[in-house]
Amino acid sequence: MADEVPSTTGGYDFGRTRLSRGLTLRALVPNAITSAALCCGLTGIRFAIGGDFRSAVLAVIVAGVLDGVDGRVARAMRAQSRFGAELDSLSDVIAFGVAPALIVYLWSLQQIPRFGWFAALALAVCCALRLARFNAQIDLAEQPHKSAGFLTGVPAPVGAGLTLLPVYLWIASGNDGFRWPVAVALWTTVIALLMISNTATLGWGGLRPRRAIRLEVIGLIGLVCAALLTEPWWTLIGICIAYLAMLPVGVIRYRRIMRQRASVPPAPAAAA
Repeated sequence: MADEVPSTTGGYDFGRTRLSRGLTLRALVPNAITSAALCCGLTGIRFAIGGDFRSAVLAVIVAGVLDGVDGRVARAMRAQSRFGAELDSLSDVIAFGVAPALIVYLWSLQQIPRFGWFAALALAVCCALRLARFNAQIDLAEQPHKSAGFLTGVPAPVGAGLTLLPVYLWIASGNDGFRWPVAVALWTTVIALLMISNTATLGWGGLRPRRAIRLEVIGLIGLVCAALLTEPWWTLIGICIAYLAMLPVGVIRYRRIMRQRASVPPAPAAAA
């Protein structure tokens, strides 16, 4: 068959094509950014092992910023590739699945090693499952959430940021109550399940402001950036709360769009 490529092990490699011998110069920049995000995630683990949880959290946040940049750079440079997509998914598993899981485990969950370790595993595994689902569906024509401008479940970088919410609260307030391992384990498990859920969540396409308020949106973004520089931890807490508050909004808007589409009669078939 045309889509079967013989493998070196004597079997077949279904649906894959061979990579070229090297990357184009155009593809070098976005893939380097993706690699930097991967390194930031791994460095966050190193900081957590040393007990420097502030730096560990910041490393994951920087990885999230780089993850948001690499895809846009690839599209701007017309450097999208299958290799870049696979590297991005592998980087996301480490930076937003394994790294936050180990950070919260070393910060709190190791106090209840059995239950806490399972909660950390749940986050890492669910992040991998989410990205595997994304890769499996990337070429499908029928994607109801995507066609309506929504995402399916909580994105991996957002899930990592939400997982670290108790750490933000602990750093900002100095209250060790936020470090209670049972609550952290339950919170981590909830975020893990949200990542692989079929819940419709708002994507960038669904957050397009109306023309009448775009100047206000620009001003708000500027204020948020300033707040991140002056009060980073409380600002991160506010961003997390705002995102959680928007989850029901995404579900309601998606259902409304689906009802509107269902109420539209199908177009009559063209005469032969």
